[in-house]
Amino acid sequence: MSAFPKLTDLGWRRRLRSRILGWYDRHGRQLPWRASSDPYRIWISEIMLQQTTVAAVLPYFERFLSQFPDVQTLAAAEQSDVLRAWEGLGYYSRARNLHKAAQTIVNDCDGRFPESAEQLQQLPGIGPYTAGAIASFAFQQPAAILEANTLRLFSRLIALEIDPRGTEGQKTLWKFAGWAVSRKRPADFNQAVMDIGSQICRPVDPECNTCPLLASCKARENNRQNDIPVAAQKVVMTDLIEVAVAVRRSGRYLLRQRTEAERWAGLWDFPRFEITEAEAEALPRIQKQRSGTARHSGQRSLFDMETDDSPEPTAWPLSLQDRFRDITGLNPVDAAPVQEIRHTVTRYRIRLLCFQATADSGRILAGSGFQWFRADDLHDLPLSKTGRQLAETLLTQQASRKPSKRSRP
Repeated sequence: MSAFPKLTDLGWRRRLRSRILGWYDRHGRQLPWRASSDPYRIWISEIMLQQTTVAAVLPYFERFLSQFPDVQTLAAAEQSDVLRAWEGLGYYSRARNLHKAAQTIVNDCDGRFPESAEQLQQLPGIGPYTAGAIASFAFQQPAAILEANTLRLFSRLIALEIDPRGTEGQKTLWKFAGWAVSRKRPADFNQAVMDIGSQICRPVDPECNTCPLLASCKARENNRQNDIPVAAQKVVMTDLIEVAVAVRRSGRYLLRQRTEAERWAGLWDFPRFEITEAEAEALPRIQKQRSGTARHSGQRSLFDMETDDSPEPTAWPLSLQDRFRDITGLNPVDAAPVQEIRHTVTRYRIRLLCFQATADSGRILAGSGFQWFRADDLHDLPLSKTGRQLAETLLTQQASRKPSKRSRP
Protein backbone atom coordinates (compact mmCIF):
# COMPACT_ATOMS: atom_id res chain seq x y z
CA MET A 1 0.00 0.00 0.00
CA SER A 2 2.82 2.42 0.86
CA ALA A 3 6.34 2.70 2.17
CA PHE A 4 5.22 4.38 5.37
CA PRO A 5 8.31 4.75 7.56
CA LYS A 6 8.34 2.83 10.80
CA LEU A 7 7.24 4.97 13.72
CA THR A 8 10.51 4.05 15.41
CA ASP A 9 12.61 5.41 12.52
CA LEU A 10 13.38 8.65 14.31
CA GLY A 11 16.53 9.27 12.25
CA TRP A 12 14.50 9.35 9.00
CA ARG A 13 12.03 11.77 10.57
CA ARG A 14 14.81 13.99 11.95
CA ARG A 15 16.45 14.24 8.52
CA LEU A 16 13.08 14.95 6.86
CA ARG A 17 12.31 17.78 9.28
CA SER A 18 15.79 19.25 8.90
CA ARG A 19 15.55 19.28 5.10
CA ILE A 20 12.08 20.83 5.15
CA LEU A 21 12.93 23.59 7.61
CA GLY A 22 16.31 24.33 6.00
CA TRP A 23 14.62 24.80 2.63
CA TYR A 24 11.94 27.02 4.18
CA ASP A 25 14.51 29.27 5.82
CA ARG A 26 15.99 29.95 2.38
CA HIS A 27 12.98 29.82 0.04
CA GLY A 28 9.73 30.21 2.01
CA ARG A 29 7.22 32.58 0.42
CA GLN A 30 6.55 35.93 2.02
CA LEU A 31 2.77 36.17 2.21
CA PRO A 32 0.77 38.80 4.13
CA TRP A 33 -0.93 36.32 6.46
CA ARG A 34 2.42 34.77 7.40
CA ALA A 35 3.66 38.00 8.95
CA SER A 36 1.25 37.63 11.86
CA SER A 37 0.33 35.03 14.46
CA ASP A 38 -3.12 36.60 14.84
CA PRO A 39 -5.58 33.67 14.67
CA TYR A 40 -8.22 35.88 13.05
CA ARG A 41 -6.01 36.83 10.09
CA ILE A 42 -4.80 33.25 9.74
CA TRP A 43 -8.35 31.92 9.86
CA ILE A 44 -9.56 34.33 7.16
CA SER A 45 -6.62 33.50 4.90
CA GLU A 46 -7.03 29.75 5.30
CA ILE A 47 -10.74 29.84 4.54
CA MET A 48 -10.10 32.00 1.47
CA LEU A 49 -7.35 29.67 0.26
CA GLN A 50 -9.67 26.66 0.22
CA GLN A 51 -10.31 25.76 -3.44
CA THR A 52 -8.69 29.08 -4.46
CA THR A 53 -5.20 30.08 -5.59
CA VAL A 54 -2.89 32.38 -3.65
CA ALA A 55 -2.90 34.88 -6.55
CA ALA A 56 -6.70 35.10 -6.46
CA VAL A 57 -6.83 35.47 -2.67
CA LEU A 58 -4.23 38.24 -2.24
CA PRO A 59 -6.43 41.24 -3.24
CA TYR A 60 -9.48 39.89 -1.40
CA PHE A 61 -7.59 39.29 1.84
CA GLU A 62 -6.60 42.91 2.45
CA ARG A 63 -9.99 44.28 1.35
CA PHE A 64 -11.85 41.88 3.60
CA LEU A 65 -9.70 42.76 6.61
CA SER A 66 -10.13 46.48 6.01
CA GLN A 67 -13.91 46.00 6.16
CA PHE A 68 -13.91 43.40 8.96
CA PRO A 69 -10.69 44.01 10.93
CA ASP A 70 -11.48 41.66 13.82
CA VAL A 71 -13.80 38.86 14.84
CA GLN A 72 -16.11 41.23 16.72
CA THR A 73 -16.67 43.37 13.62
CA LEU A 74 -17.32 40.30 11.49
CA ALA A 75 -19.77 38.86 14.01
CA ALA A 76 -21.74 42.12 14.17
CA ALA A 77 -21.94 42.53 10.38
CA GLU A 78 -24.96 41.72 8.23
CA GLN A 79 -24.54 38.47 6.31
CA SER A 80 -25.29 40.35 3.08
CA ASP A 81 -22.28 42.61 3.68
CA VAL A 82 -20.05 39.60 4.27
CA LEU A 83 -21.27 37.95 1.07
CA ARG A 84 -20.74 41.16 -0.91
CA ALA A 85 -17.14 41.36 0.34
CA TRP A 86 -16.67 37.70 -0.62
CA GLU A 87 -18.26 38.08 -4.04
CA GLY A 88 -16.05 36.63 -6.78
CA LEU A 89 -14.20 34.12 -4.59
CA GLY A 90 -16.89 31.48 -5.04
CA TYR A 91 -17.89 28.63 -2.71
CA TYR A 92 -20.06 31.05 -0.76
CA SER A 93 -20.79 28.60 2.04
CA ARG A 94 -17.30 29.55 3.23
CA ALA A 95 -18.40 33.15 3.79
CA ARG A 96 -21.63 32.13 5.50
CA ASN A 97 -19.72 29.80 7.83
CA LEU A 98 -17.16 32.54 8.56
CA HIS A 99 -19.98 34.76 9.73
CA LYS A 100 -21.57 32.00 11.85
CA ALA A 101 -18.23 31.00 13.38
CA ALA A 102 -17.42 34.62 14.24
CA GLN A 103 -20.72 34.90 16.09
CA THR A 104 -19.98 31.66 17.95
CA ILE A 105 -16.51 32.90 18.98
CA VAL A 106 -17.92 36.20 20.22
CA ASN A 107 -21.02 34.81 21.94
CA ASP A 108 -19.70 31.52 23.32
CA CYS A 109 -15.94 32.01 23.64
CA ASP A 110 -15.76 35.64 24.86
CA GLY A 111 -14.18 36.63 21.55
CA ARG A 112 -11.15 34.33 22.00
CA PHE A 113 -10.18 31.65 19.52
CA PRO A 114 -9.86 28.08 20.82
CA GLU A 115 -6.20 27.02 20.67
CA SER A 116 -6.40 23.29 20.00
CA ALA A 117 -7.25 21.70 16.68
CA GLU A 118 -9.93 19.59 18.38
CA GLN A 119 -11.71 22.66 19.80
CA LEU A 120 -11.37 24.64 16.59
CA GLN A 121 -13.16 21.91 14.66
CA GLN A 122 -16.29 22.59 16.71
CA LEU A 123 -16.71 25.92 14.88
CA PRO A 124 -18.82 26.14 11.70
CA GLY A 125 -16.82 25.65 8.51
CA ILE A 126 -13.58 24.57 10.22
CA GLY A 127 -12.46 21.08 9.29
CA PRO A 128 -9.31 19.13 10.22
CA TYR A 129 -7.00 21.01 7.84
CA THR A 130 -8.11 24.54 8.80
CA ALA A 131 -8.06 23.61 12.49
CA GLY A 132 -4.52 22.29 12.17
CA ALA A 133 -3.41 25.37 10.27
CA ILE A 134 -4.78 27.80 12.87
CA ALA A 135 -3.48 25.73 15.79
CA SER A 136 0.03 25.53 14.34
CA PHE A 137 0.35 28.97 12.73
CA ALA A 138 -1.27 31.00 15.51
CA PHE A 139 -0.57 28.94 18.63
CA GLN A 140 2.51 26.88 17.67
CA GLN A 141 0.69 23.64 18.33
CA PRO A 142 2.21 20.57 16.59
CA ALA A 143 -0.99 19.97 14.64
CA ALA A 144 -1.09 18.01 11.41
CA ILE A 145 -2.35 19.50 8.14
CA LEU A 146 -3.41 17.87 4.91
CA GLU A 147 -4.58 19.78 1.83
CA ALA A 148 -4.10 19.42 -1.91
CA ASN A 149 -0.38 20.22 -2.01
CA THR A 150 0.62 18.27 1.09
CA LEU A 151 -1.58 15.35 0.05
CA ARG A 152 0.45 15.07 -3.14
CA LEU A 153 3.81 15.60 -1.40
CA PHE A 154 3.16 13.12 1.41
CA SER A 155 1.74 10.53 -1.02
CA ARG A 156 4.98 10.63 -2.99
CA LEU A 157 7.20 10.66 0.09
CA ILE A 158 5.69 7.38 1.33
CA ALA A 159 4.82 6.00 -2.15
CA LEU A 160 1.11 5.67 -1.34
CA GLU A 161 -0.36 3.24 -3.89
CA ILE A 162 -4.05 3.72 -3.02
CA ASP A 163 -6.44 6.63 -3.58
CA PRO A 164 -5.27 9.34 -1.13
CA ARG A 165 -8.80 10.78 -1.05
CA GLY A 166 -10.40 7.52 0.06
CA THR A 167 -10.95 6.47 3.65
CA GLU A 168 -7.80 4.36 3.97
CA GLY A 169 -5.67 6.83 2.06
CA GLN A 170 -6.80 9.71 4.26
CA LYS A 171 -6.21 7.70 7.41
CA THR A 172 -2.67 6.88 6.32
CA LEU A 173 -1.78 10.43 5.27
CA TRP A 174 -3.18 12.08 8.40
CA LYS A 175 -1.23 9.57 10.50
CA PHE A 176 1.95 10.42 8.59
CA ALA A 177 1.34 14.18 8.80
CA GLY A 178 0.88 13.98 12.57
CA TRP A 179 3.99 11.85 12.97
CA ALA A 180 6.19 14.03 10.76
CA VAL A 181 5.27 17.57 11.90
CA SER A 182 8.00 19.40 13.80
CA ARG A 183 7.37 19.85 17.53
CA LYS A 184 9.72 22.83 17.78
CA ARG A 185 8.68 24.75 14.65
CA PRO A 186 5.24 23.43 13.63
CA ALA A 187 4.16 26.64 11.88
CA ASP A 188 7.27 26.82 9.69
CA PHE A 189 7.10 23.09 8.99
CA ASN A 190 3.49 23.24 7.81
CA GLN A 191 4.06 26.36 5.71
CA ALA A 192 7.11 24.68 4.18
CA VAL A 193 5.42 21.46 3.10
CA MET A 194 2.65 23.47 1.43
CA ASP A 195 5.25 25.58 -0.41
CA ILE A 196 7.28 22.54 -1.50
CA GLY A 197 4.10 20.83 -2.66
CA SER A 198 2.89 23.81 -4.68
CA GLN A 199 6.22 24.99 -6.13
CA ILE A 200 8.30 21.84 -6.57
CA CYS A 201 6.25 18.66 -6.05
CA ARG A 202 3.76 19.74 -8.70
CA PRO A 203 1.01 17.51 -10.12
CA VAL A 204 2.71 17.30 -13.52
CA ASP A 205 6.47 17.35 -14.13
CA PRO A 206 7.59 17.66 -10.51
CA GLU A 207 11.03 19.24 -10.15
CA CYS A 208 12.53 16.25 -8.39
CA ASN A 209 16.14 17.23 -9.08
CA THR A 210 15.73 20.49 -7.15
CA CYS A 211 13.54 19.05 -4.40
CA PRO A 212 15.06 19.23 -0.89
CA LEU A 213 13.33 15.96 -0.06
CA LEU A 214 14.74 13.95 -2.96
CA ALA A 215 16.70 11.67 -0.62
CA SER A 216 13.56 10.95 1.43
CA CYS A 217 11.12 10.34 -1.44
CA LYS A 218 10.07 6.70 -1.88
CA ALA A 219 8.13 7.43 -5.08
CA ARG A 220 11.20 8.97 -6.74
CA GLU A 221 13.35 6.11 -5.49
CA ASN A 222 11.08 3.72 -7.42
CA ASN A 223 10.60 6.12 -10.38
CA ARG A 224 6.88 6.37 -9.52
CA GLN A 225 6.59 10.12 -9.00
CA ASN A 226 4.43 10.54 -12.12
CA ASP A 227 2.05 7.75 -11.07
CA ILE A 228 1.55 8.91 -7.49
CA PRO A 229 -0.80 10.08 -6.14
CA VAL A 230 -3.37 7.80 -7.74
CA ALA A 231 -5.58 9.90 -10.00
CA ALA A 232 -9.04 10.80 -8.75
CA GLN A 233 -11.99 9.33 -10.59
CA LYS A 234 -12.96 11.74 -13.35
CA VAL A 235 -16.18 13.63 -12.73
CA VAL A 236 -18.79 13.12 -15.43
CA MET A 237 -20.03 16.56 -16.47
CA THR A 238 -23.67 17.26 -17.25
CA ASP A 239 -24.58 19.94 -19.79
CA LEU A 240 -27.38 22.33 -18.81
CA ILE A 241 -29.00 25.31 -20.50
CA GLU A 242 -30.49 27.99 -18.26
CA VAL A 243 -32.14 31.33 -18.85
CA ALA A 244 -31.66 34.46 -16.73
CA VAL A 245 -34.03 37.37 -17.23
CA ALA A 246 -33.40 40.96 -16.17
CA VAL A 247 -37.01 42.07 -16.11
CA ARG A 248 -37.75 45.79 -15.62
CA ARG A 249 -40.68 47.81 -14.40
CA SER A 250 -40.57 51.57 -13.81
CA GLY A 251 -36.79 51.58 -13.98
CA ARG A 252 -36.37 48.79 -11.40
CA TYR A 253 -35.06 45.23 -11.77
CA LEU A 254 -36.52 42.07 -10.28
CA LEU A 255 -34.22 39.90 -8.12
CA ARG A 256 -34.51 37.18 -5.49
CA GLN A 257 -32.24 36.14 -2.63
CA ARG A 258 -31.29 32.49 -2.96
CA THR A 259 -32.34 30.21 -0.12
CA GLU A 260 -30.21 27.91 2.06
CA ALA A 261 -31.34 24.94 -0.04
CA GLU A 262 -29.91 26.42 -3.28
CA ARG A 263 -26.43 26.98 -4.63
CA TRP A 264 -25.17 30.51 -3.96
CA ALA A 265 -27.35 30.68 -0.84
CA GLY A 266 -27.74 34.20 0.49
CA LEU A 267 -26.79 35.84 -2.80
CA TRP A 268 -29.22 37.77 -4.99
CA ASP A 269 -29.89 36.80 -8.58
CA PHE A 270 -32.15 37.56 -11.51
CA PRO A 271 -35.01 35.13 -12.27
CA ARG A 272 -33.32 32.00 -13.60
CA PHE A 273 -34.53 28.57 -14.70
CA GLU A 274 -33.46 25.57 -16.76
CA ILE A 275 -34.69 25.03 -20.33
CA THR A 276 -34.32 22.35 -22.98
CA GLU A 277 -32.19 22.47 -26.12
CA ALA A 278 -35.37 22.78 -28.21
CA GLU A 279 -36.57 25.72 -26.14
CA ALA A 280 -33.16 27.37 -26.49
CA GLU A 281 -33.34 27.09 -30.27
CA ALA A 282 -36.71 28.88 -30.26
CA LEU A 283 -35.40 31.90 -28.33
CA PRO A 284 -34.70 35.21 -30.09
CA ARG A 285 -31.05 35.68 -30.99
CA ILE A 286 -28.77 38.66 -31.11
CA GLN A 287 -28.10 39.37 -34.75
CA LYS A 288 -24.54 40.53 -34.29
CA GLN A 289 -21.25 38.73 -33.73
CA ARG A 290 -19.67 39.72 -30.41
CA SER A 291 -15.93 39.37 -29.83
CA GLY A 292 -14.90 36.64 -27.42
CA THR A 293 -18.03 34.53 -27.95
CA ALA A 294 -17.20 31.05 -29.11
CA ARG A 295 -19.13 27.97 -30.15
CA HIS A 296 -19.30 25.23 -27.54
CA SER A 297 -19.80 21.52 -28.19
CA GLY A 298 -21.26 22.29 -31.62
CA GLN A 299 -24.02 24.46 -30.15
CA ARG A 300 -24.94 27.74 -31.77
CA SER A 301 -24.37 30.81 -29.67
CA LEU A 302 -26.87 33.58 -29.20
CA PHE A 303 -24.28 35.74 -30.92
CA ASP A 304 -23.29 33.64 -33.94
CA MET A 305 -25.08 35.45 -36.80
CA GLU A 306 -23.02 37.87 -38.87
CA THR A 307 -24.96 41.10 -39.39
CA ASP A 308 -24.85 44.65 -38.13
CA ASP A 309 -28.51 44.82 -37.17
CA SER A 310 -29.38 45.52 -33.53
CA PRO A 311 -31.34 42.89 -31.59
CA GLU A 312 -35.07 43.34 -31.94
CA PRO A 313 -37.28 42.75 -28.88
CA THR A 314 -39.69 39.93 -29.56
CA ALA A 315 -42.16 37.67 -27.79
CA TRP A 316 -40.86 34.58 -26.06
CA PRO A 317 -42.26 31.14 -26.82
CA LEU A 318 -45.48 30.71 -24.83
CA SER A 319 -44.01 27.81 -22.82
CA LEU A 320 -41.27 30.06 -21.44
CA GLN A 321 -43.65 32.95 -20.79
CA ASP A 322 -45.77 30.54 -18.74
CA ARG A 323 -42.68 29.28 -16.88
CA PHE A 324 -41.61 32.80 -16.01
CA ARG A 325 -45.13 33.70 -14.87
CA ASP A 326 -45.27 30.58 -12.66
CA ILE A 327 -42.00 31.60 -10.96
CA THR A 328 -42.57 35.34 -10.57
CA GLY A 329 -46.25 36.12 -11.19
CA LEU A 330 -45.27 38.60 -13.93
CA ASN A 331 -45.69 38.62 -17.71
CA PRO A 332 -42.48 39.35 -19.67
CA VAL A 333 -42.73 41.25 -22.97
CA ASP A 334 -40.22 42.73 -25.41
CA ALA A 335 -37.61 40.11 -24.53
CA ALA A 336 -34.20 40.84 -26.06
CA PRO A 337 -31.02 38.75 -25.70
CA VAL A 338 -28.18 40.43 -23.81
CA GLN A 339 -25.33 37.94 -23.51
CA GLU A 340 -24.46 34.29 -23.13
CA ILE A 341 -22.30 33.15 -20.18
CA ARG A 342 -20.52 29.80 -20.03
CA HIS A 343 -19.67 28.58 -16.56
CA THR A 344 -19.18 25.42 -14.52
CA VAL A 345 -20.70 24.57 -11.14
CA THR A 346 -19.50 21.31 -9.53
CA ARG A 347 -20.46 18.68 -12.12
CA TYR A 348 -22.59 20.94 -14.30
CA ARG A 349 -21.42 22.72 -17.45
CA ILE A 350 -23.91 25.53 -17.95
CA ARG A 351 -24.87 27.77 -20.87
CA LEU A 352 -26.64 30.74 -19.34
CA LEU A 353 -28.74 32.68 -21.87
CA CYS A 354 -29.33 36.17 -20.53
CA PHE A 355 -32.24 38.38 -21.58
CA GLN A 356 -33.78 41.67 -20.62
CA ALA A 357 -37.52 42.19 -20.75
CA THR A 358 -40.33 44.39 -19.49
CA ALA A 359 -43.05 43.29 -17.07
CA ASP A 360 -46.26 44.70 -18.54
CA SER A 361 -48.71 43.08 -16.13
CA GLY A 362 -49.05 40.78 -13.15
CA ARG A 363 -47.97 40.99 -9.50
CA ILE A 364 -45.06 39.38 -7.69
CA LEU A 365 -46.13 36.04 -6.25
CA ALA A 366 -46.53 36.09 -2.47
CA GLY A 367 -43.76 34.13 -0.81
CA SER A 368 -41.62 33.98 -3.96
CA GLY A 369 -38.92 36.18 -2.46
CA PHE A 370 -38.69 38.46 -5.50
CA GLN A 371 -38.20 42.19 -4.92
CA TRP A 372 -37.72 45.28 -7.08
CA PHE A 373 -34.38 47.13 -6.96
CA ARG A 374 -33.19 50.34 -8.57
CA ALA A 375 -30.25 50.01 -10.95
CA ASP A 376 -28.02 51.82 -8.47
CA ASP A 377 -28.85 49.20 -5.82
CA LEU A 378 -27.15 46.50 -7.90
CA HIS A 379 -23.72 47.87 -7.00
CA ASP A 380 -24.19 47.04 -3.30
CA LEU A 381 -26.22 43.83 -3.45
CA PRO A 382 -24.23 40.57 -3.08
CA LEU A 383 -24.85 38.87 -6.42
CA SER A 384 -23.92 35.50 -7.84
CA LYS A 385 -20.95 35.63 -10.21
CA THR A 386 -23.14 35.36 -13.29
CA GLY A 387 -25.65 37.77 -11.75
CA ARG A 388 -22.84 40.30 -11.35
CA GLN A 389 -21.77 39.80 -14.98
CA LEU A 390 -25.30 40.41 -16.22
CA ALA A 391 -25.76 43.41 -13.91
CA GLU A 392 -22.53 45.01 -15.12
CA THR A 393 -23.58 44.50 -18.74
CA LEU A 394 -26.96 46.11 -18.08
CA LEU A 395 -25.42 49.05 -16.22
CA THR A 396 -22.88 49.58 -19.00
CA GLN A 397 -25.62 49.55 -21.62
CA GLN A 398 -27.69 51.95 -19.55
CA ALA A 399 -24.76 54.35 -19.18
CA SER A 400 -24.06 54.25 -22.92
CA ARG A 401 -27.67 55.21 -23.68
CA LYS A 402 -27.50 58.38 -21.57
CA PRO A 403 -27.06 61.51 -23.70
CA SER A 404 -23.53 62.88 -23.48
CA LYS A 405 -23.05 66.30 -21.92
CA ARG A 406 -21.58 68.75 -24.40
CA SER A 407 -20.15 72.06 -23.45
CA ARG A 408 -21.93 75.08 -24.88
CA PRO A 409 -20.07 77.10 -27.50
